[in-house]
Amino acid sequence: MNEPACRGIRAAIKMSAGGRATRLVCLVVIWCLTCPRGAEAAIGVNWGILSFHKLKPSTVVDLLQANKISKVKLFDADPDCLEALMGSKIQVMVGIPNDMLAGFSSSTDASDLWVRRNVSRYVVKNGVDIRYVAVGNEPFLTSYSGQYLSYVMPALLNLQQSLAKVNLASYVKLVVPCNADAYEAALPSEGAFRPELTEIMTQLVSFLNSNGSPFVVNIYPFLSLYGSSDFPQEYAFFEGTSHSVTDGSAVYNNAFDGNFDTLVAALSKLGYGQMPIVIGEVGWPTDGATSANLTAAKIFNQGLIKHVLSNKGTPLRPGGPPMDVYLFGLLDEGAKSTLPGTFERHWGIFSFDGQAKYPLNLGLGSSQLINARNVEYLPSRWCVADPARDLSGVESHMKLACSVADCTTLSYGGSCNGIGAKGNISYAFNSYYQVQMQNEQSCDFDGLGMVTFLDPSMGECRFLVGVTTSSSTSISHLQHSSAIVWIWILISWRVWIFVT
Repeated sequence: MNEPACRGIRAAIKMSAGGRATRLVCLVVIWCLTCPRGAEAAIGVNWGILSFHKLKPSTVVDLLQANKISKVKLFDADPDCLEALMGSKIQVMVGIPNDMLAGFSSSTDASDLWVRRNVSRYVVKNGVDIRYVAVGNEPFLTSYSGQYLSYVMPALLNLQQSLAKVNLASYVKLVVPCNADAYEAALPSEGAFRPELTEIMTQLVSFLNSNGSPFVVNIYPFLSLYGSSDFPQEYAFFEGTSHSVTDGSAVYNNAFDGNFDTLVAALSKLGYGQMPIVIGEVGWPTDGATSANLTAAKIFNQGLIKHVLSNKGTPLRPGGPPMDVYLFGLLDEGAKSTLPGTFERHWGIFSFDGQAKYPLNLGLGSSQLINARNVEYLPSRWCVADPARDLSGVESHMKLACSVADCTTLSYGGSCNGIGAKGNISYAFNSYYQVQMQNEQSCDFDGLGMVTFLDPSMGECRFLVGVTTSSSTSISHLQHSSAIVWIWILISWRVWIFVT
């Protein structure tokens, strides 16, 4: 039942008499909180904040609202993000990092405190509409070698008790986002969870089912293409392919459907074939690898959105698309680890400064993305290699610059890969200069760098100008105020000298 219907019933019951009406109101309120919220698929986004150039959270929330994005997934419970989401009516999934699971699994005091600080504090009138808490992020990933395996269920049980203590256990649902490597099969219909996960997955899906929570999975056809030279490129998209997969009477024309139905089959083997499924992450990067570019990202994401919103479903779930789909991601994150690949910093549908990378119809009312407004940039100046200097000893400076800033667009297949040796040096220098908030000394590099007011961008290779943050603005304001104070001190001192 939706909220307007609940309000209507509450209003009708208030017209009843005495204590009986009060008791009925309480029952209906509980019912409204626990009843299903509808099965219509919705498009949301992942909002990651691992960036050297962070937009103000209020600017990001304005960006979400301008694009009518009503669902957002966070990877932690960042207080600045949650404060900015107050009163926005955007439905939120907050996250608990994997390294916190051990503490929650062994202590209800720890889970109680976290819930009070990060959930019940915000779920108030005109507060944050927190609908989900993601307990860990892909904790069963093969590369973790089972290090979080024993913590997941105890943490879930303790957190569920903590939510119950603040009367939110029926409204805020606990979920565990899983990577698609949790299950495997040669064909979708043969899908099964990895043998070592069978026991815990049985416990997990039973818990999710008992509490009305969906199964959250992250699906990345890009990674399948990136990781295997034998993977047919057409099969990663939604435009049709000559490499279809035939599974009995079912025919799969794209990797997303095949992966989704492999999970459906795995859930069915555990007796939960009808469990609702949410796609926690899915997307396509735009830089940092040969197959990561603007054209491919646009084709994939637009095809995905059209496919999901068509409600066509999949062979194992015809007419039954995922409950929700969270695109990965909202913004580029230049400070993310590049261990999986240099593309990791370029998943955003918007660049770090909230500017749309390509036209995309989210199916939410606007035919294309709307850019962030009122973005505060640093001055239009860049740091480049001084063409008059001998650059033969520049290697150590480039290593320093790229170890601090983001140079992943220079990698093979990146948008700045073909700008030449001097271009590479200038790009590295400027990336460092912008991260250092254009501090004058940060463009020195032993005299090899120089500041220019002419944009050195070349073709698709964009030389960035950083954005100001609240902290940098405050620092700038303090520096400006200090300068004024010192000017007045000097003036007063000179006047005093003159008078005496």
